[in-house]
Amino acid sequence: GAGDEAAARRRLWSAASRLATARHGLAAARDGGTVLLLPLDPGDSATEVARRTARRLGTAVRQPVTVGASAPVTDHTAHPESVAAAYAEARRCLDALDLLGRGGDGAAAEDFGFLGLLLAGERDVAGFVTRTIGPVVAYDERRGTELLDTLDAYFASGMSPVRTKDGLHVHVNTVAQRLERVARLLGDDWQSPARVLEVQLALRLHRLGAASGRG
Repeated sequence: GAGDEAAARRRLWSAASRLATARHGLAAARDGGTVLLLPLDPGDSATEVARRTARRLGTAVRQPVTVGASAPVTDHTAHPESVAAAYAEARRCLDALDLLGRGGDGAAAEDFGFLGLLLAGERDVAGFVTRTIGPVVAYDERRGTELLDTLDAYFASGMSPVRTKDGLHVHVNTVAQRLERVARLLGDDWQSPARVLEVQLALRLHRLGAASGRG
């Protein structure tokens, strides 16, 4: 009932306040929930902080606590509007977790793949491209290989190695070897439906970024 819900909120607020004090952060109550502003340690990520916070608060209040995090905020004293934008981004992540049935979990926009581009207050296109195909981009740049061109041709051919080799004018074994290299760089599941969608989007965004950079 309403009494139980109010008691749960009080427990959450108490636990969040203790966590904020211990981490030298701030806690506030807003929109019926609890907002935490926590420092990010070197090497930490918003995702890791969100997941740890969800676990710690869930343990403290003895029930699942869902945590949506924004990307790190820098120099918030000089730009106080950035805190409001971060709050809105964290709320979108929280709503996404609820919609996905991931109550009791913690996440930041970067965890949602291409959906994270829609959730994030700042469209971190470069970050999405790096997380998705960064190892392939770096490999081509370092070795002078043509893995990106091969991926473009592979997707354009409907993921047919035979049609890909015709488009690239190379032997089908060359296509197979390049795709094996991609798998080593991105993981064996890179051709799963969800990841293929993200890889194709990242390739398109990478090409657009490169084209605009040259212009």
